[in-house]
Amino acid sequence: MDTRMKVVLYTDGACSGNPGPGGYGTILQYVSPDGTLHERTYSEGFPETTNNRMEILAAIIGLEHLVKPCEVTLYSDSQYLCKAFNEGWIYGWVKADFRRGKKDEVKNIDLWERLLEAMKPHKVTFCWVKGHEGNEGNERCDKMAVAAYQAL
Repeated sequence: MDTRMKVVLYTDGACSGNPGPGGYGTILQYVSPDGTLHERTYSEGFPETTNNRMEILAAIIGLEHLVKPCEVTLYSDSQYLCKAFNEGWIYGWVKADFRRGKKDEVKNIDLWERLLEAMKPHKVTFCWVKGHEGNEGNERCDKMAVAAYQAL
């Protein structure tokens, strides 16, 4: 029986221009056995980045802040991030040394490798949510991400 804590991780990345200034927002939530909601939030802005980098980094930051192995349900509006795992793209990329075909290198290798490392102790389920459609966690993360790069 898996006795890992169940954690919900909301993530979002934002960018003004692509590339351009951007940021991420991350919310970690855990409900303790007594029903108390515990929440931590993280955000950071960068002067020059891409939306995809921020989407991946948001997931990394959340996972890296977990102090013990957890069962994580990760919500993201990034199809790029979710499909990489749910459709198995990432495993093909790893097998092909992060190449598509003979020449084309997958973008953001540094972040994909960091994400894979951050996932190792956890059981992670990626759930895609439609952005700007009322998912409270996703909407909060979006606001955090935008505020982070606007504060640069």
